[in-house]
Amino acid sequence: MADFFEIDFLDVEAKKSGDAIALRYEIAGQQYIHVVDGGYLETGERLATHIRTFYDNATHIHHVVATHPDGDHTAGLRNILESFSVGNLWMNRPWLYADELLARFARYTNRDNLIRDLKKAYPNTAALEEIANRRRVPIRETFQGVPIGAFWVMAPTRQRYIEKVLESEKTGRVAEVAGFKQQDVFGGFLGKVIDKVLVRVRAAWGAEAFSAEATSAENEMSVVQSAQLCAKRILLTGDTGREGLQEVVNFAPYVGWALPGVDRFQVPHHGSRRNVSSELLDQILGPRLLAKLPDGDTRFTAIISSAEADEDHPRKAVVRAMLHRGAHVVSTEGRAVRTGHNAPARDGWVAIPNAPYPEEQEED
Repeated sequence: MADFFEIDFLDVEAKKSGDAIALRYEIAGQQYIHVVDGGYLETGERLATHIRTFYDNATHIHHVVATHPDGDHTAGLRNILESFSVGNLWMNRPWLYADELLARFARYTNRDNLIRDLKKAYPNTAALEEIANRRRVPIRETFQGVPIGAFWVMAPTRQRYIEKVLESEKTGRVAEVAGFKQQDVFGGFLGKVIDKVLVRVRAAWGAEAFSAEATSAENEMSVVQSAQLCAKRILLTGDTGREGLQEVVNFAPYVGWALPGVDRFQVPHHGSRRNVSSELLDQILGPRLLAKLPDGDTRFTAIISSAEADEDHPRKAVVRAMLHRGAHVVSTEGRAVRTGHNAPARDGWVAIPNAPYPEEQEED
């Protein structure tokens, strides 16, 4: 059989969106299964069933990647680790860097106490660590430049990851060395960001409006992966924000990518306005087109993991931005989405039409 790949974005259906991605690819007669995130706890069983059903009743997964610690991405991976033999679990654990972090928190003088509280702050990551250790699954650090099978980790860098741990609301705002007063470390959120009231306004083709606010520190911890399979460029972004995307742009030449140009693009954070900018999308996907492409003519596929019940995702401004660059845009929203090349046929799976162009977009 010729080389192929198939990527399945499962529908993570809850009030808030999540990610659960399974992919399989074959290179020179050797097949590999690679899982990226597992959605919520209840998503994990569906993901396991999906892999057995469509990946030849597989019992082994070569790589499992937890992009970042949020429960809508990591909780379901517990089921995957318990249900399959796993070659490697790829995830970053804040407590491994306790020695570096200790000096940044005024209230901590004991390394063990810091490790204890970091595990409390990130319970989903701690739970995956416990399962992996019990089942003797190797856990690998996942920083820029690390290869995962056919994929490269594009972001985060180790240094920026540690800074995001310090900036996180889960661990308290940055410490004394950055010139700020230390606050209630691990005492819970320091106050949730309240979304501004957004209005929808009619906008002409090419106009784009994104939020000036940044995404969360946890989202910016996201592992971003790239691969070239069957001469197609794949970019899986998790919930990364603008900092992570800038790292992708900066690192692309080191893995042989001459940007812009992506064939399969996971839209970050379920289509949030806080994670992208026109400038970054121009650099990664290409500049905005002067006019909409004719029906059926597209330049790349953009996939958005978004739940039907999630009123905040995807934002119309983000859907517009994808279409401005010639994308075929598909959202999960109650259905699993499959994309691939030379992949085995599946009964009952049909092509999904391109998303309609929103004539309105959100503005602050």
